[in-house]
Amino acid sequence: MAFGRICLQTGIGVACVVVKNEGSVFYRAARGDLKRGKFLSRPNRFIVTCVTDSGIVSAYLPNPGRLWELLLPGVPVLLEKAGEGPNRNTGYTVLAVETERGPVMLHTHRTNDVAERLFGEGLIPGWEKARVAKRETTCGRSRFDFLLELPEGSVPAEVKSCTLFGNTLAMFPDAPSERARRHILHLAEIGRTGPRPLVLFLVQSGNMKYFLPDFHTDFEFARALYEARNHVDIKAVGIEWSPCLEMKRAPCELDLPWHIFERHGIDGGAYLLLLKLDKSRSVSTGSLGEIEFPSGHYCYVGSARRNLKSRMARHLRRRKNFHWHIDYLREHCEVKVCIPVRSAEDLECSLASAVGDIAENSVHGFGSSDCSCGSHLFRFSSDPLKNRNFVKILIDFRINRLVAEKKPRQGA
Repeated sequence: MAFGRICLQTGIGVACVVVKNEGSVFYRAARGDLKRGKFLSRPNRFIVTCVTDSGIVSAYLPNPGRLWELLLPGVPVLLEKAGEGPNRNTGYTVLAVETERGPVMLHTHRTNDVAERLFGEGLIPGWEKARVAKRETTCGRSRFDFLLELPEGSVPAEVKSCTLFGNTLAMFPDAPSERARRHILHLAEIGRTGPRPLVLFLVQSGNMKYFLPDFHTDFEFARALYEARNHVDIKAVGIEWSPCLEMKRAPCELDLPWHIFERHGIDGGAYLLLLKLDKSRSVSTGSLGEIEFPSGHYCYVGSARRNLKSRMARHLRRRKNFHWHIDYLREHCEVKVCIPVRSAEDLECSLASAVGDIAENSVHGFGSSDCSCGSHLFRFSSDPLKNRNFVKILIDFRINRLVAEKKPRQGA
């Protein structure tokens, strides 16, 4: 007899009731009952605070990613009661975040459990004959997630959990990962002299059609994956989760549109420099003269057709020769982050226009002396990375616009 679960909303909580049904649950991520909360803050990479029906709680977040697009104030999260242990400082573990299109699994450790199950059932398209010989295998200087048995021999496999996506395109990683890049380089070495190793991206959404490495966030990783594609078997599959974090259907394979990377995966494009000014001050700003800057968060939109990485690094430094308007303000601000939007197209002014539409105010003429824009500097009273509209702009310019392009015809 097969069993399933019906999820019932009960105030701020979720109750899962076991019932008989005709189908079967392929995999359930939760080890026990789920508790629903609302995200409040993230004091560090691995701890979040949430409000639940029993008050404010701290929870362990087993995911080192930035998660800007997911962990917005008030977003519902699904928690699991933590087991007892001497090293445990929180009572809960974050499993997933709820979105308009369904839950997104955040627990990276459970991702490998899903992968092992998929391999065992032969549900990875093209890898139906792969079977797990060992988890966490060491090959020379690297430790990989799996050792797989294939008809042509044994190969290492690495699994990555992808939680960054737009309307139809998923990207990985959402934070720079030197470890991930080294894994790809080593797998490519192995693949040059024997059977091709495997890299599997488990995209935590069933709505995606395409996958690419996130060349905006980690250009070095994206380049390494692109150059390894002839020596490493790369696949991305989408997983759809029920409200109770159950997976009931096989994953869907995603296309890898490398032509998009070949065009836009360059060290050039636009960027958004996010600054924080703790107290209001008057700043002498080159040709603009003395400007009164209220305290708050500032977003400067710039671009560099070449050497984008160097341009952004320059903005992070103090004690440099002043050349642009932003140099004068930057001396008095804390740099929060510089976000690249790599592209072969000139996006600076359209990006500035989009940010200007949601900002509270702007500084007239700042950074726009060589274009017809009113300004390229915009002020927010609070952190724009916690603003849903600002995050939507990031997703639209860094992800959604890419799939709007048609693939060039052969010979064109």
